[in-house]
Amino acid sequence: GEAAMYAGLQELGVANGEDLKETLTNCTEPLKAIEQFQTENGVLLPSLQSALPFLDLHGTPRLEFHQSVFDELREKLLERVSAIALEGKVEERYKKLEDLLEKSFSLVKMPSIQPVVMCVMKHLPKVPEKKLKLVMADKDLYKACAVEVKRQIWQDNQALFGDEVSPLLKQYILEKENILFSNDISVLHNFFSPSPKARRQGEVVQKLTQMIGKNVKLYDMVLQFLRTLFLRTRNVHYCTLRAELLMSLHDLEISEICTVDPCHKFTWCLDACIREKFVDNKRARELQGFLDGVKKGQEQVLGDLSMILCDPFAINTLALSTIRHLQDLVGQDTLPRESPDLLLLLRMLSLGQGAWDMIDSQVFKEPKMEAELITKFLPMLMSFVVDDHTFNVDQKLPSEEKGPIPYPSTIPEAFTKFLQDNKIACEIGLYYILHITKQRNKNAFLRLLPALVETFSDLAFSDIFLHLLTGNLTLLGDEFALEEFCTSLFDGFFLTACSRKENVHRHVLRLLLHLHHKVAPAKLESLQKALEPTKQSGEAVKELYNQLTEKLELRKPSPAEVTETPSMELPLPTVPTPASR
Repeated sequence: GEAAMYAGLQELGVANGEDLKETLTNCTEPLKAIEQFQTENGVLLPSLQSALPFLDLHGTPRLEFHQSVFDELREKLLERVSAIALEGKVEERYKKLEDLLEKSFSLVKMPSIQPVVMCVMKHLPKVPEKKLKLVMADKDLYKACAVEVKRQIWQDNQALFGDEVSPLLKQYILEKENILFSNDISVLHNFFSPSPKARRQGEVVQKLTQMIGKNVKLYDMVLQFLRTLFLRTRNVHYCTLRAELLMSLHDLEISEICTVDPCHKFTWCLDACIREKFVDNKRARELQGFLDGVKKGQEQVLGDLSMILCDPFAINTLALSTIRHLQDLVGQDTLPRESPDLLLLLRMLSLGQGAWDMIDSQVFKEPKMEAELITKFLPMLMSFVVDDHTFNVDQKLPSEEKGPIPYPSTIPEAFTKFLQDNKIACEIGLYYILHITKQRNKNAFLRLLPALVETFSDLAFSDIFLHLLTGNLTLLGDEFALEEFCTSLFDGFFLTACSRKENVHRHVLRLLLHLHHKVAPAKLESLQKALEPTKQSGEAVKELYNQLTEKLELRKPSPAEVTETPSMELPLPTVPTPASR
C-alpha cells in the first residue's frame, strides 16, 4: 500500500518516502537532514517560510497543511482540465490534454493523483493506444476509469465488452420472468401494463444506453449479442430489449445511432401503437410503407424488423388489434380477405412469428401466409362471435314450448387442427380465448378450452399466455365453486401439462394462491394432492406449494367446530346453472 502511495514519483524526479528513509539511514544528524528534506521538497513560496512556524504554534501538523494545499490544487487542476476540454480550437485543446496526460500518466497508480489522470483521459476523444492497453491490463485502473475511456477500450475488445454486458442481459431476463411469475394476479396490472416509455427507464436499459453513449460500434455489438442469445435460447425478451434500447437512444435524441439503424422509424411508429395497444389506420399505412419500401439488396433489414415485431409487446398489440378487427368485420358483414387492415396485421404477425427462423436460416424474405388462415380460420373465429350474439339474443326472447336453445358445446375439428399446425392461427386463437375470458364469457371459454391441450409448440403453456390467462380468470372467480368448471379447467387443461412443464405447475399454484377461497373444498383437496411437488420440482414450485399449504391450514376449521355442526357433512344438492339447464 505504501509503495502505491508514491507510485511513479521517482520517474518524475520527485523525492518520495523511500528517499527520505534512505537519507535518514545514512546520515549523522537526523534533525538537520529532515529540515533539509523539508526545504527541498516543501512548497517553494518565500512568503510561506515565515507563516509555517505560526501554524506550528497552533498545533497544526505539517501533513494537514500540505494535504489541504494539495486538495485545493487538485480541485483547481480538475476544473482547469474540464475547461481546457471546451476551449480554443479542437486540435489545440486536445494537444494540451495529450501533453498533460503524457506528463501525469506515470502517477496514475498514486491514489491522490489518479482522479486528475482519469479526468484528462475522460476528456480525450482518442486516448493513445499504449495508455489504453496499460489501463486494460490493470484491473484496478480499468475499474477506476470513466465510461468514456472504457468505451474506447471496449470498441476494440468485444470479449471484454461482452463480459460487462452479459450480467446485465441476465438480469433483464430475470426481471421479465419475475413479472410473469409474480404472485400479484390482476386483470388490471399485468405484464403488458407498463407503457413503453416507463419500461425504458428500467435499470438495465438505462445502463446499456449509458455504456453505448453515441458509439455505433458498441451499439452494433449489443445488437449482435441480442441476436446470438435470441438464436441460442429462443427467448423473446431479447427482442423486447432490442426495441427498448433503440427507443431509449431515440428518447435521448442520439442521432449518431438512430439515423444509421434502418429500423428506427418503423420501431418509432410501432412504439406509438404499443403505447395505445392498438394499430390505427394511419399508423398501419405508415408501417406498411416501411415494409413495402424494403429495397432489393437490402432484404437483410427484414431480419431486424422481424426481431422488432417478435417483441411480445408488439405481438400483443397486433393480436389485440386483430381480434378487434374481426369483431368489427362481423358487424360490417365483411369477410377477412376483404379487409386490407386485417391483412397487414397478419403480415406483421407473420413476420414477427418468423423471426427466429429467418435469423437462423439467414434467408431474408417475408414468410408466405397460408391462404386457409384467411379463408377458413378467421371466418371460423367470426362464427364463434356470431354464436355468442345469437345465444345472447335467444336468451332474451320469450321461450317457446321447446325451451331455451343450449349454448353450442362442440368445436369444429378444423379449429383444433389450426391451433396445432399453424403458429399465427394459434396466437390469434389464444388471444381470442383471452378476450372471451376477459368478457367473463364462461360458456365460450369452456367450449374452446379443450382445443388448448395440444397447440403449436405448446404455445398455450407458454408463460406469457398463462400469465394473462390467470389474470383474466380472476374475473370468473365465482365459477370456481362449480365442480364442472374446475374439472374442465384443472383436470382438462392445467394438470395435463403440470408434470412435464415446471412453469405450468408454477402458474396453477399462483392461481390457487389467489383464488383458493373460491374453490369448492373437496376439489381443493384433490388439487392439493395433484399439485404436490416431486423430487425433481424446482425451488420456486416448492416455495409456492408451501405458501398454498400454509394458507389452506389457516382456513381449516378447528375440530370443535366440525363436531358441533354434523349437518354440514351431508352432500349438498347440486344446483343446476342456467347454462346446463
